[in-house]
Amino acid sequence: DKVTLEVNAPASGILGPLQAKKGDTVLVGQVIGRIDEKGKKPAPEIKAAVATPTQDIPQAAPDKTSRESLGETLAKPLGKPLHEPISAGAFPLSPSVARLVKETGLDPHTITGSAKDGRLTKADVLNAMISSPPAQELSAQPLMSSLQTQDAALPLGPQEECIPMSRLRQTVAKRLKSVQETAAILTTFNDVDMTNVMAMRERLQESFERKHRVKLGLMSFFIKACVTVLKEIPAINAEVRGTNIIYKNHYDISVAVATPQGLVVPVIRQADRKSFAQIESELQSFAIRAQTGNLTAADLCGGTFSISNGGTYGSMLSTPILNPPQSGILGMHQIQKRAVVINDAIQIRQMMYLALSYDHRIIDGREAVSFLVRLKQCIEDPERILLDA
Repeated sequence: DKVTLEVNAPASGILGPLQAKKGDTVLVGQVIGRIDEKGKKPAPEIKAAVATPTQDIPQAAPDKTSRESLGETLAKPLGKPLHEPISAGAFPLSPSVARLVKETGLDPHTITGSAKDGRLTKADVLNAMISSPPAQELSAQPLMSSLQTQDAALPLGPQEECIPMSRLRQTVAKRLKSVQETAAILTTFNDVDMTNVMAMRERLQESFERKHRVKLGLMSFFIKACVTVLKEIPAINAEVRGTNIIYKNHYDISVAVATPQGLVVPVIRQADRKSFAQIESELQSFAIRAQTGNLTAADLCGGTFSISNGGTYGSMLSTPILNPPQSGILGMHQIQKRAVVINDAIQIRQMMYLALSYDHRIIDGREAVSFLVRLKQCIEDPERILLDA
């Protein structure tokens, strides 16, 4: 849902006028453009679409009447209609009004229509819902849907503008809302002393970059440390499927990447088998392709655990939300120098807060806290990662 898909041309030729506009929702198999195999060379500003023939030339696009008929057919429910035509004017309800009537449980025959010929509008149904007797019980979902519809109908103020949500943003919103409704999300916190890792990076950065042609970042340390701890606490690398728990014996780490279009979470596969240099190289590739919109569906699927670094933007502390169907996500934050007590002495150390959000249905607090404590040990003493100690 979050990637750009290419539609291959079925034949070589010149691409004519497209029959679908930017932002349109098209059906599978619907004609979106025509290719003239015998056409003349296009003007300089027109690009020719050339590809290896893979199938027959699509049939001529349906005219406007056919497309409207197709849309009406798809919109009709199977079986019995939602309602009988209202008595006032004998006009059937529009699909949106019929859906709202069904959600609120109101009788359309008892509502007076304000539109032409007595037809019902959304506003009529909403007003009837508000003025209905208190004894009438409405479920939470219809009420929320009605309130959202009412909000959408509010006029814009003089200094407001309305911009439709992108498909990617709609997908993000749908997924995040879904995980809040299905998972029992809880977050636990700890802090970690980054002084040793920062010193190691500074000491080895030049030789590392010269040898591997990529910078040594913080994310590779956390990915390797997470893999070490996930092997010890497998529940955090698992997921819920119905009434079953699926334990993953592979370690594919999803890394949140912000783009101008929205958040994407590409996956470092088999992170337990990869070196620091390989991980940093993949992260660099993901960052570039995410900004240019060249990530594929395969890049985003199949992660077992996620890491999000809000510290890149200055975040001090946050509660990350799960990336479904995963059961755990680690939140990294900004590194700040703070005074801490070490061996009864106050020292200035480079500290970072960590947050682990987890699905409490399969992960207990003991496991979540143990995960962060063990992760803290690995980061504060990086040799533990290399020695798996």
